[in-house]
Amino acid sequence: MSSLEDILALTSALIRYRSTDTRPEERDRCAAHIMRWCDAEDIASSRVDNNGVTSLIIGPASKRAPLLFMAHYDVVEGPDALFQPVLSDSVLKGRGSIDDKYAVALSLVLFRDHLRHLRAQGRSQDDMPLQLLITGDEETGGYDGARHALGHVGAEFCIALDGGSPSTVITKEKGIIDCTLTAHGRAAHGARPWLGTNAVECLMADYMALKRLFPGQDDPTDPIHWHRSLNLGIVRAGSAVNQVPDLATAWLDVRYTEHDDPQALFAAMQESIRGELVATRTEPVFHSGETPWIDRLLACAPGASTGFAHGASDARFLSEHGIPGVVWGAEGETSQHGPDEHLLVDSLDTVHKALAAFVRTAGGTA
Repeated sequence: MSSLEDILALTSALIRYRSTDTRPEERDRCAAHIMRWCDAEDIASSRVDNNGVTSLIIGPASKRAPLLFMAHYDVVEGPDALFQPVLSDSVLKGRGSIDDKYAVALSLVLFRDHLRHLRAQGRSQDDMPLQLLITGDEETGGYDGARHALGHVGAEFCIALDGGSPSTVITKEKGIIDCTLTAHGRAAHGARPWLGTNAVECLMADYMALKRLFPGQDDPTDPIHWHRSLNLGIVRAGSAVNQVPDLATAWLDVRYTEHDDPQALFAAMQESIRGELVATRTEPVFHSGETPWIDRLLACAPGASTGFAHGASDARFLSEHGIPGVVWGAEGETSQHGPDEHLLVDSLDTVHKALAAFVRTAGGTA
């Protein structure tokens, strides 16, 4: 089989594992499958376990390689049918096809092929210019996977392989502030609402006040939207239709850019409302940093240019470990997490060829 066929076959095998956060035994089985594949290809690998999450590190044993490819084998939940891969008309369908099991398979086959090239020259895995970090909790934050395991590797440059587009190499992603907004009212019978204060109405008044701090986010004519944004994701209030609720809570998702000071933004949000606003999670902006490796990657990927993403990935942990990097990957037509998750095989072929050339360049064998 060709390398592309090998990648598709391995991706399909990995899709069959329901490796979600709620099924740790399936995550373990998926990680074990990857390690068995490495053993069968005579590739040495090691595992790093942290709080029940297994990360796999593959690379030279005696030194650190200049390049690091990072991918994850955990996925979000979905219907049973999504865990049965279907390949037809140059499209691979299934949970993890684009997020992110194709990237696991891609990085493994790339590593294997270059290692075979080195061995044909009488060299070994210790001469590999590439390391792989394959983690198991990206979908739930990456704290026990990438954030922890990156301390066990080192590289001059990292590519976090994920779903996106072969034409766009992501050099920045927005930061995150998750928070809860709580409004208090006064309970009363639903037949006499004038005797109470509706906490839901108080909550919505506060939410509209917060939205004024996020100008432009609802502008459909803005093609870029590279500005901070606010989303109301969950609202909980009341216990009976005939009662004025005295408590209402909303869970908010804030995304901010490198032009925002997250502490100042959150302080301004608190000052603009009457209720209580509490931050439950804050994540930094990802920025690739200055590195000549980006130009070297672009030289291997004709037609690609740098860009940005509104979402977040494990790439945000790279800066705290001092590793410049980008996010790049194949095309899935934004089907990640959806009922029709799929991978466009032609885009995988494009990324595979570019990365193969990139690895050869890094190893001085182009």
